[in-house]
Amino acid sequence: MAQGLEVSVSDFQYFQNNVQHHTEEISFQRLIVRRGQPFSIILYFKSRGFQAGMDKIIFITETGPKPDLSMGTRAVFSIEEPSFKSPWIAVIKSNGANFLEVSLCAPPMAAVGQYYLKVHIDSFQGPVSAYHLGEFILLFNPWCPADEVYLESEPQRQEYVMNDHGFIYQGNKNWIRPCPWNYGQFEEDIVDICLKLLDKSLNFQVDPAMDCALRGSSVYISRVVSAMINSNDDNGVLNGKWSEGYSDGISPSEWNGSVAILKQWYATGGQPVKYGQCWVFAAVMCTVMRCLGIPTRVITNFDSGHDTDGNLIIDAYYDHTGRILENKKKDSVWNFHVWNECWMARKDLPPEYGGWQLLDATPQETSNGVYCCGPASVRAIKEGEVELNYDTAFAFSMVNADCVSWLVYGGKEQKLHRDTNVVGNLISTKSIQSDERDDITESYKYQEGSPLERQVFLKALQKVQYRGLAENPEGNSQHLPEIETGNPDSISSTGPKEVSLKFKLVEPAYMGLDINLVLQTVNLVLKFKELKVNLSAQSILHEGNPLPVFWQDTVFITLMPGEAKMYPCTIPYSKYSQFLSPDKIIRISALGEEKNSLKKLLVDKIITLELPSILITVLGEAIVGQTLTIQVIFENPLLEEVGDCVLTVEGSGLFKKQQIIILGNLKPQSKASVTIKTVPFKSGQRQIQANLKSDKFKDIKGYSNVHVAPAL
Repeated sequence: MAQGLEVSVSDFQYFQNNVQHHTEEISFQRLIVRRGQPFSIILYFKSRGFQAGMDKIIFITETGPKPDLSMGTRAVFSIEEPSFKSPWIAVIKSNGANFLEVSLCAPPMAAVGQYYLKVHIDSFQGPVSAYHLGEFILLFNPWCPADEVYLESEPQRQEYVMNDHGFIYQGNKNWIRPCPWNYGQFEEDIVDICLKLLDKSLNFQVDPAMDCALRGSSVYISRVVSAMINSNDDNGVLNGKWSEGYSDGISPSEWNGSVAILKQWYATGGQPVKYGQCWVFAAVMCTVMRCLGIPTRVITNFDSGHDTDGNLIIDAYYDHTGRILENKKKDSVWNFHVWNECWMARKDLPPEYGGWQLLDATPQETSNGVYCCGPASVRAIKEGEVELNYDTAFAFSMVNADCVSWLVYGGKEQKLHRDTNVVGNLISTKSIQSDERDDITESYKYQEGSPLERQVFLKALQKVQYRGLAENPEGNSQHLPEIETGNPDSISSTGPKEVSLKFKLVEPAYMGLDINLVLQTVNLVLKFKELKVNLSAQSILHEGNPLPVFWQDTVFITLMPGEAKMYPCTIPYSKYSQFLSPDKIIRISALGEEKNSLKKLLVDKIITLELPSILITVLGEAIVGQTLTIQVIFENPLLEEVGDCVLTVEGSGLFKKQQIIILGNLKPQSKASVTIKTVPFKSGQRQIQANLKSDKFKDIKGYSNVHVAPAL
C-alpha cells in the first residue's frame, strides 16, 4: 500500500521573511509579511519527501470571521497548478529528501489582516490529510509596484513607513514650534492593537464579512481608521476635549507619543482614552497607518479654516472693543490644525488625483453620517475640484476659505472687511530623513492672491453653490455668499484704507514674563486724523474659541498727514496668568474708529508664549543590550514656585514603557536634573522624548536623537 505524505512540522522562517518584508522591527517571533511579495515556508515530512505527480499539495488561506472564496477572504491554491485560478501563488523553491521549501505570494490587492494558513495533501492511493500550519499577518506593501500604496522613493518609504519618531508643528505662523513625537508603530503589541481597532469599527460590527473583504482597499481602510481614532460614533481610541479641565484624564499637550495611548485603549477593552486634540488624533492615526503599511505623514496648517456651513466663507463677529463674540460664532479659524496625508492610488477618481490624500481624524464634521474626513486628493484640493470624494470641499475650506469680519453694534451687523489670504499658511511637515521643516503650501494651493489662486477659489465656490442649490432647490439663496469678481481685497464697507494699524512684539514673549509690544499707527493720506482705539486681550484655544477678556485699554491718537506713531502696550504676567489657556495663546486686538466717521478698522495679533526646552544628554555610547545613562535637565521658567511636577520620558527601541518621575515642587526659575538608566533593545536611529508638567504649565518639551549600535 502506498504511503501518504505526512507533515511533521512547518517552519515559517520568521527572521528571513520578516527582514525581506521590512517587518523585522515588529517581531522575529511571528510571520508578518506584505502583499504582492513572496515569502517562504518549509514543510518537513515524516517518512518520505514530496514526489511530483504522486502528491498534490493544496494551500488554503483564510481571514476574517467568515472566510469566503467569492469575497476574497478565502483562497485555495496549489503548487504550480494554474487550474485553481487563484490570485495567490505557490512555487517550489527546493525539494529535499524530507522537506519542501515553498514560496507563497499574496496578490497585491489582498485584504490585510490576520490570516490562517492550512494545507491539504492528497497522495496517490494514500489518504487525504489536512494540517493547520499556523498564522501570519498580511500588510500593505509600499515596496510593491502593483500595490495601490506603492511609493517609488526609498528615502520616502523610510520616512513615511519605517520612521518611528518625528515632529508635529504647533504654535502660530509667526512662531512655529516642533513638538517631538514617538509614533512607535513597531513597538510590542501595536500591530495587534491596530488590527483590533479595525475589528472595533462600526463597519465590522454591522457586517464583519464584508468589512474584512474590503480591507484590501487603502481608501476603505483609511476612512475606517479616521473614524476609529476619535470616539464620537464608537468606542474609538481618543476622547476629544477643547475646553479646560482635564483632571479625569491627561491633557492633550502632555502626550509624547502614540504607544501609551494605544496600549491604554487596548488594555481597557476599547474604552476611549482621555484626552486628545488635533495633533494627538493625527499622530495616533499616523502610527496606525504606518504600522499597516500605508505611507503616512503628519501635516500642520497654520490659520486653518473650519467652515461649518460649507460655503467656503469663514464669518467672524466682533463687538466694539474688538472682542470675539462667542455666541454668534459658528465658523472659526484655528490657530493651527493638524491632519494626515496618506499615499495611495485613487481608482475611484481620475488617475491624476492619486498620490497624497488628506485624512483628518479630528471630529469636526460628519462624512456620510460618521465623524471622519477624507481621503481627499491634495491635487483635487489645489485645483478646486471640490465635488470629488471624499470631503474635498471641507478640506478646501481648511486651506483656502475667505474670511469676512463683522462688527456687531446696537443690534446691527456691519461688514468690516473681507480677507482672501488669512486661511492656510505655512502648511508644514517634517522633512525626509531630516529634523527640518518642509513647507508644502504649494501642494494645496497656488500662490496666495495670484490670479490662478482666485480663479480656483471661484471655481470651487461655484461648485459648492451649485451643489447647495441642487440639494435644496427651494431653499433661500440669500444664505449663499455672492460670487465676487474683481479684487477681493477691496471688498470692505470702509472703502479705501486711510489709516494703518499693526501690532509688533518688542521682544519674544515668554511665559511668566510681561508681554511688551507696540501698536504701530500710520496715516496713509494727507489729512489730519483723530482715532479712538479700543484695545483688548483674551486667551484663545488653538481651534479659535475665545476665553474671557482679561485686559482692556482705550487710547486716543492724533496723526498729522503722513505721520506714523508707536503706542507702547504692556500686559503684565499678573494680568494674564490666571486666564491663560493650556495652549498659551493670547489674542490682542485693536478696533480703531475715526472721529466723526463711521469708518472702523480691526487688527489683531496672535501670540504664543514660549517655554524653555528640556535638555537631554546621552552619556556614553548607545549599544543594544548595554546600560545607557541619560541626563535630563529642565527648569521652572516662572517667577513663582510650581507644584505637582512630573517628568515623562519615552523612546521607541530605548524604553519598554514610559518613564514617569514624580518631582514635587520646583522653586522660581530654578533648574533641576535627573539621571535615567535604560537598556536599548533596537539598533539604528532613535529618539528620546521628554515632557515636564506642573500645576502651572503642561508641556515643556525636549528631545534628543540617539544612534544605537548593534550588540557587540
